[in-house]
Amino acid sequence: MIYFDNAATSLLKPQAVYKASMNAMKTMASPGRGAHEPAMRAAKELFDCRIAAAELFDVDDPENIVFTMNATHGLNIAIKSMVHKGSNVLVSGFEHNSVVRPLYAAEANVIVVGRELFNKQKVIDEFKENIKRADFAVCTHVSNAFGFILPIYEVAEICRENSVPLIVDASQSAGILDVNMKELGAEFIAMPGHKGLYGPQGTGILIAGNGAKPLMEGGSGSDSASKFMPEYLPDRLEAGTHNVCGIAGLRAGIEFVKHRGTKNIFEHEKKLSNIMVSNLKDSEYELFTGEPQGGVVSLRHKKYEPETIAETLAKAGICVRSGLHCAPLAHESAGTIESGTVRFSFSPFNTPQQVRYCCQQLRKIV
Repeated sequence: MIYFDNAATSLLKPQAVYKASMNAMKTMASPGRGAHEPAMRAAKELFDCRIAAAELFDVDDPENIVFTMNATHGLNIAIKSMVHKGSNVLVSGFEHNSVVRPLYAAEANVIVVGRELFNKQKVIDEFKENIKRADFAVCTHVSNAFGFILPIYEVAEICRENSVPLIVDASQSAGILDVNMKELGAEFIAMPGHKGLYGPQGTGILIAGNGAKPLMEGGSGSDSASKFMPEYLPDRLEAGTHNVCGIAGLRAGIEFVKHRGTKNIFEHEKKLSNIMVSNLKDSEYELFTGEPQGGVVSLRHKKYEPETIAETLAKAGICVRSGLHCAPLAHESAGTIESGTVRFSFSPFNTPQQVRYCCQQLRKIV
């Protein structure tokens, strides 16, 4: 099997991730729910994971690292902490439904800017032109559909200069690109654990500001006599029993990223993207490539539907994703909303040989 669907989830993970999750399942109970050894082991595991994440993302206080089920969960906390009916929200033209749907559900006024694929300057210019209209802004760091790396640090600077709070969706960049909380100065940064951080599904991180409001209420293992959630982070946002096994695996994934280095991971994935583009540039496929772009390549063919191409590749043992990738706004911006695309997304566990074999199979299809 060749797995090129890492933008959805990183199926192939460091061995330490599997071991850590299994060890937690065997030895750890619920943190904050007892003074016995299994509960204390779990509490230490969670704290160690917060510290590892805080170091990776340059966060001063590990207690601002909030564990979530996924990036969607974190984005919902962030958006619903800030949005109200009629809020003016500035977003890029490449946002995922995890951003778009909560905004429309809250009846916010969504202002979409920067819709030209691989045009970094257009994003910057249009954020500048419209920032005065915004109550807050949401911007993805990397398009999940096309790998377009948006100028998130420039967008963050525009927001800071105009005192507009920013929510960053780091779903496709955490663990691959530099995501620095201090430099961004964002109100929130949301990310999944199961993509570039190589944790299990069901894990995520929200780097939360002090204005965060609970999405759910319930047991927190602290302030149990109170009828309300604790005022302090992370307890305020972490109702219910933690996914201790998942978080243990997530910590192992974060340690892998810190050891390997985001720069090396990005360069490897970018190399694989370049090999795919080079091998298919004279083919019948329409490739969506440009700069700046990460380890994601989307393509389509005039004759064959993306689903047909993906199914044919699956029969050859190659896992990819076709369709709109839960990002219809991005496909509207790129002009592919009617057809969708076939997406190839790479990881450190993929090789140039796998990419070349995939290109041979793509050529066989046509």
